[in-house]
Formats: sequence, structure tokens, C-alpha cells
Amino acid sequence: MTKKVLIIRLSALGDVMFTIPLANTLKDNGYEVSWLVSEKGYQILKDNPCVDKVIFAPLEKWKKCKNKIQNFREYIQIIKQLRAEKFDIAIDNQMLWKSFRFTKFCGAKRRLIAKDAREFSQLGGNEIIPAIKEGYKLHVVKTYLKYAKYLGLNTDNIKITLPPLKDDIVKKADELLSNIDNTKKTVIICPATTWKDKHWDKDNFKAVVENLKDKVNLVFTGMDKDNDLINYISNGIGINLAGKTSQEELRAVFEKGDLVISLDSGSTHLAWATQKPKIISIYCATPKSFYAPIGDETKYIALQNENCTPCHKRKCPLKGNDKNRCTLSPNPEKVLENVYKLLGF
Repeated sequence: MTKKVLIIRLSALGDVMFTIPLANTLKDNGYEVSWLVSEKGYQILKDNPCVDKVIFAPLEKWKKCKNKIQNFREYIQIIKQLRAEKFDIAIDNQMLWKSFRFTKFCGAKRRLIAKDAREFSQLGGNEIIPAIKEGYKLHVVKTYLKYAKYLGLNTDNIKITLPPLKDDIVKKADELLSNIDNTKKTVIICPATTWKDKHWDKDNFKAVVENLKDKVNLVFTGMDKDNDLINYISNGIGINLAGKTSQEELRAVFEKGDLVISLDSGSTHLAWATQKPKIISIYCATPKSFYAPIGDETKYIALQNENCTPCHKRKCPLKGNDKNRCTLSPNPEKVLENVYKLLGF
């Protein structure tokens, strides 16, 4: 009889993508896979062949809604939906309080959670597996695959899948890039993310743009709030798509690029998941060993700051002139050296 497994990984976008190989491993070994996810990861999982069913939990909506009674009613409906599935196994890969409230009451016979889970989320499981993290030495994808290894499955094959893109999404991407010079390579720059200490120095980005402006097509992506940064580093050069793409449209844009230059961000992870462009990712406060695109080393290059050991903190613990020094390296020359290498200049 086919075993039914529930993956609980609600957010964020990057972590949802890093969990897809776990889902594929389970699916390829005969499990019927369902996934509980919130807003940021829903589009990546809807119609994705790694899952049989996607169950939606509107966490962002609940945060904004003042009607707590209505929120609770919706939560209870999700719990009823989960329990009706009669899962054999639930895997809490979020390992936080936000997932505890689903894991604890989902009704699965075996509720797996790792020993190094946080925020008392272990209380939601009934089967504690050994700690899955090894500091930040082991890549996050391999960390999450330890749940499959615990179940006795082979985890050597790291398989990333995405749902098919609809024709109108591809058409929109074509329109957004209609002004590019098809005789040149296209470099997509994603200079912003959510943490300040993940941001590479804007003058470094500016130097890279200045060097590449006549050699390649330059495309900049981000959110509306990133426009000031993009205007600074681009000086009006290239195509600015900040705030102009949905998640699916951004994915379609990435699939048309030759190279993505980015940070430790959802954009990097989305570009990696497409398996199409080459990627140079720059790591400041966070470790490349844990988050960098995994796979072909001739296609993916991750550069770590040389000024400071990655602390993985949202707020820099250093003071004075040393504050945020990790954001200053690598220097632009190092990045350009690798751009030329990947593009064959």
C-alpha cells in the first residue's frame, strides 16, 4: 500500500525550493506526497511534479487580518483537511513555532522532527530524529534530505523540479526583454534581498555594471523598493524590471538569461531551480557552503566575503569601522574575473 507523507515547509521561497529535492526523493520512492505551504512558496509547488497535493495555509493573510476569530476558524478548517488525509508520516521541515501548530494536530501516525528544531517545535512531533544541521558545513538541500535518509531512502540524486510555465507567462517575459541585443549575452543582476547584511556594497555593483555595460545586455530585477538602489548602480543603463514581474514571470526572465549575478536571496534560488542560467552568487553575512547553488561547479560560482567569518546574523555584531565589513568583499575585479570565465570572454 502506498504510504502518504505530508511535508510541512511553509516558507520562505528559498527554503521551499531547497526542500523540493526531499519531495522528489519521497515521490520517486513510491510515497504519495502532500505539502503544506504558505503564500511565498505556493506558485512554486502548484502543478509541480514533486507533489501530489498542495495544501495552502495563508500565513501572510493571517498576519494582516485583525479578525483573529476568522483566522482561527480558517486554521481549524486546514487542520480538518489534514486529518481527513490520514497521513502515515508528517515531516516538519520548518522546525519552528509556525509549523508546530500544524504538525501537532495534523493526525499523522508518525510526526518527524529533528532534534535541533527551535521554538519548542519538537513538541509537535512524536518521533525525534537526530540533529540534521552540521553547523553550516553541509548544504541546506542535503540537510533537508536527512529526513529521507532517516526513512531508509537513497539521497544521492538531488532532483529539482518546477511546474510548467504557461504560454502567457513566457510571452510576457519576451515582451519585457524585447529590446535586448540578440548578438550579445544577457546578464541579469539581482542586487537586493531582505537582510541588509546580505547586500554587497552598492559601489562594487556599480563598478561591475560600468565594466559590463558595453559588452552584454544588462537586466536588473527586484521589488519596487529596490528601484533607488538599481538606479544608483545602473545609472540608467539596461532594462530595469524591479516591481514589474510576478514570481512566475521572473522565473521566465531567468530562463532567458545567460548569467545571473545575485546574492543569498530568493532570486538566486529561483534562478538555480530553473537549471538554465549560469550563476555568480555573492555571500556576505551568510555562508556559501550552506546556501549557494548546488550542482555543476563549471556553471555555478559562489563568492564568499574575505573580510569576516560569516556570522549568519541579521544585525552585524561588530562596531565602528568594522561594522558591515563583510559587505565590502569580494572586490569587483574578483566578480568580473568570474563573469568573463563563465561567459567565455
